[in-house]
Order: sequence, then C-alpha cells, then structure tokens
Amino acid sequence: MDHQNNPRIVFAISCILICFLISNVVPQVEARAFFVFGDSLVDNGNNNFLVTTARADSYPYGIDYPTHRATGRFSNGLNIPDLISEQIGSEPTLPYLNPELDGERLLNGANFASAGIGILNDTGIQFINIIRISRQLQYFEQYQQRVSALIGEEETVKLVNGALFLIALGGNDFVNNYFLVPFSARSRQFALPDYVVYLISEYRKILARLYELGARRVMVTGTGPLGCAPAELAQHSRNGECFAELQQASDLFDPQLVQLLTQLNSEIGSDVFISANAFSRNMDFIGNPQAFGFATSKVACCGQGPYNGIGLCTPLSNVCPNRDIYVFWDPYHPSERANRLIVEKFMIGSTKYMYPMNLSTIMLLDSRT
Repeated sequence: MDHQNNPRIVFAISCILICFLISNVVPQVEARAFFVFGDSLVDNGNNNFLVTTARADSYPYGIDYPTHRATGRFSNGLNIPDLISEQIGSEPTLPYLNPELDGERLLNGANFASAGIGILNDTGIQFINIIRISRQLQYFEQYQQRVSALIGEEETVKLVNGALFLIALGGNDFVNNYFLVPFSARSRQFALPDYVVYLISEYRKILARLYELGARRVMVTGTGPLGCAPAELAQHSRNGECFAELQQASDLFDPQLVQLLTQLNSEIGSDVFISANAFSRNMDFIGNPQAFGFATSKVACCGQGPYNGIGLCTPLSNVCPNRDIYVFWDPYHPSERANRLIVEKFMIGSTKYMYPMNLSTIMLLDSRT
C-alpha cells in the first residue's frame, strides 16, 4: 500500500501533528485555587465546627447532596461555591475549620464563609459564635502562612494571585440587623439611605484588605431580592407581594455596590472586582417562575407556617417531594436548581448580570496571562 497516497493515513498524521501543536502552544486552563468569604449563601460548613444556632448540619438539609447528608450548606444539595468549582474544574473547597483541610488539599483553596455574618461586626450577634468578616480575613492570612510552609512564599503568592475569589455579604446587615426588630439600634441611628452609604464605606475597607492580601479576581455578589424571601412574605405579606422596605434596601445597596467596585477597579487600574448581580437573576425567577420550570417562587420547600416561611427548616418541617420546582429551599436560601441557574448567569451572563465581564471571559483572559 502506498502510504503517501492514502488520504486516511495522511489525515490521521495531520490530526496527530495538529493535536501535538495545540497541546504545546495553546495554554491549558489549569484548575485554579478558589477562595470563598461571606455568609450562609456560600458557607460550606464552617459553622458545624462552632457553638452557634446558625447551622445547617441536620436533616433535611443535604437531602439531595451526593451523600444525602447534611453538610452545613444551607441548601437541599449543592450551593453556589460548589457549582462555581464545578464550572472552573476545581475540587469543591473545604471549610477552613474542617480538620481535613490540610497538606495538598490546601492548594485547592478554602471556604472561610460563616452563616449569619455581615459587613458590620454587630450583624448576627444573636447567633453568638460566628466567624465575622474581619476574622475570615485573619484566617486567610493564617492560611497563606500554612501554604508557605508547604510550597514556599513565592509559590504561595502565585497561587493566591492566580486564584478566583467569591465574596457574598450585605443581606444579613438588613435582615439580621437593621430590620431584625422594630426600632433596632441601627434603624434609630440611621435612616435607610444613610445606613446603605455607611455599609458601602465599610465594605470598601473589607475589599481593599482582600486586595492587599493578594486577591486579583474577586466576584462580589449583591444582596438578592431580600423582601421576596418566604420568611419575609410570612411576616409582612398579605397577598404574596414582596416586603417593600427590604426591597428598597436592595434597590439602594446593589447599585452603590457596583459603583464601589468600579471605583476600586479604577484606582487599582485593573478589573479586580467583578459585580455578580444576584438580584436581577433572582427577580427573573420571582417575576415568572413558570418560565424557568418552577411551580412557585413564594413558598419555601422546607419550613412551616404561611409560605413555609416561619422558623427554621428542621426534621419536623414540611418538605416538598420535588425540590427542583421550588425557587427557595428554606425560608431564606435558594434551592440547588435555583443556584445552578444563578451560576449559569455568572458563567455566561450579559453585563446585566456580570459587570464588567462574566466568569467565562475571566477564565479565558486569565488562561492567556
């Protein structure tokens, strides 16, 4: 057989050569470290290791998690950080307080989030023992010392600079502080618009510190539609309408947060901070749940009372048989399916959802540097 004239063999050899060239010239997107800071929307179980009432370590939490066990995630299954890890090809990050986060596992990153916390130190005091954001940042410094002992200082700086960060703060500063009780200390101290300005000024310090500690790609989520959570409907709603005052808080806070991130990026001279607009995505479902295959956006899957919005999700609660048709898993937190749709917009959404760019664009840009 004349190999030179056999088109199939020539084609096969060409393919092998092209594949060889691509694998050696085109940069491969390596799994990058992932660091998570914030509250219960992103806590993967740190609060399991604390004496606190803000925890999700018993059934029916985790009912749809791969192990079907409660892990400390405020979800029926996976939460937003898990789904981002899935998208960027990384192992899910372990809670920083988990003793299993050691040795090589440290190189995947870590989750420092703690349910109940806010931007302010007095947010969530009713939960007693939670990891406030200042403490989360201290733990991140400690983490870097531990990794330096493992791979050296220079490699640690590279790992942190090349990592993806996610931070979710703000919701509790309204729900578990300003609006927690009528005439709360903060609501007597500030009118709502002034409180938002104060929160933004405090958030600036947190984000500036994160940058000082080496963060170079930080996704920052807004508050989400706080007034539409089943817990708020149960307390304030007559006909299923969202609680106007809390919605107003989100309406004030989210645009000012985007403004803050734009200012910080302009001062740094680089797109370090990315605004992830959870409010708009959640309002898509809340405005038209059926369009996304949800039966309801008002009733929580797990809870009791009106809208299943009273108290906590516990083994004694009502639990819906099909979690995929509920926007809310418990009185405050989205279901895994809602989280998947939120993360999908983080990946490929327009600037309405991700500003100035989405996660796919970030990954592409960062693979070239």
